[in-house]
Amino acid sequence: MEKFKALKELVASAEADVQKFYEKGNSAAGTRVRNAMQQLKVLATDIRREVTERKNAK
Repeated sequence: MEKFKALKELVASAEADVQKFYEKGNSAAGTRVRNAMQQLKVLATDIRREVTERKNAK
């Protein structure tokens, strides 16, 4: 559950940079968005692995 909370916090923290990139064309914000998306991918993979392990343990 902690990883899911971290995932939600990461999405919320990236929102401002997403707006800056898409609405204002800020290139540096785009770099931060790409970094956040990579972190989201890693967290999502970890959560998937954890869910599969718990499901198979039952």
